[in-house]
Amino acid sequence: MLSPRRRHLKRLDRIYVKGEPLYFITCCVLRRRPVLTSPAIAEILVAAWEEAPAVHGWCVGRYVIMPDHVHFFAASLGDRAKPLSKFLECWGRWTGRRIRESGIAFRWQAEFFDHLLRNSESYGVKWEYVRLNPVRAGLVQSAEEWLYQGQLADLRW
Repeated sequence: MLSPRRRHLKRLDRIYVKGEPLYFITCCVLRRRPVLTSPAIAEILVAAWEEAPAVHGWCVGRYVIMPDHVHFFAASLGDRAKPLSKFLECWGRWTGRRIRESGIAFRWQAEFFDHLLRNSESYGVKWEYVRLNPVRAGLVQSAEEWLYQGQLADLRW
C-alpha cells in the first residue's frame, strides 16, 4: 500500500556534464497566491538574483516573474558555487523575509522544480515556454508587453 505522504525525489550530489550545467528553475508561492507581480516585489527578487554570483556562486540569466511563481535560468560558477538546493534555500529564505517585511503574508513552496538543460535546443525551447507564459495566462497580448521579465547574465549553452 502506498503511503499517503508524498515522497520527494532525491537530488544528486554531483552531476557530471561537459562544461558548467545550465538549469531551468521554477519556484512557486505557497498555495499559489498571486502576490509577485508588483514593482516592489520584482525589485526584491531581481536584487537577490543580482547578488547570487557573489553570495552563492550562481549566475541568473533570463527570468519571468508570474503572479504566483517565477521561472529563471541559472548556472553555477564552478567549485565556489553552493549546491543548487542550498542556493535556492538561501535565496528563498532571503526573498521571503524581504517580501514579508514589505507587508505581505508570504511563503515559498518548500519544493522547487529544476531541469538540467542538455543542449542549446532545450534552452531555446524552455525560454520560448517561459517567455510566452504571461500570454498563455491571458495577462498580456504579446510577450514583449510583460513588465516582469528580464535578463541579468548572458548565459549561453
